Amino acid sequence: MPDGDAYYDGMLRAAGCSQRVVAHCHKVRDIALGFCDRSSVANRALVNAGALLHDIGRGVSHAISHAQDGAAWCRSHGIPQEIARIVERHTGAGLTADECTLLRLLPVDCIPETIEEKIVASADNLVRGRHEVSIYERLADSFYLKREVRYRIYRLWLETEQFRRS
Repeated sequence: MPDGDAYYDGMLRAAGCSQRVVAHCHKVRDIALGFCDRSSVANRALVNAGALLHDIGRGVSHAISHAQDGAAWCRSHGIPQEIARIVERHTGAGLTADECTLLRLLPVDCIPETIEEKIVASADNLVRGRHEVSIYERLADSFYLKREVRYRIYRLWLETEQFRRS
């Protein structure tokens, strides 16, 4: 699994992502790798790749479907399944298969399971554009979501915050 920024930037551009999306992915990657600094179990190379590619579906759509679109793009281009699953499961704190169905997405369970999936999803929650935000700012921005979804985002943050560098 290559780890050079240029390699992943090229993939993002090939998928149609704007420079703004690329910059966002780099900021998410920087925060995600900060979580890895204190985790003895997270695969740093996998987190790096997953974080840099998490929004690759934005080249196809800026809708909620971008995660599934991005995972499909990754799979069709031979990207390892572990990375495709990070892309597919990064939205908020993930979506259940039922929530996907209600959103007219494929009925796939998109809740992060591995520590790498959780780290990237949590790091993405802490970035707005290219700027880091607090979990409280993110939750305030997410007030339109159901309470249980906001609570899931908060629980994910609590679970991963233990790995964040101090």
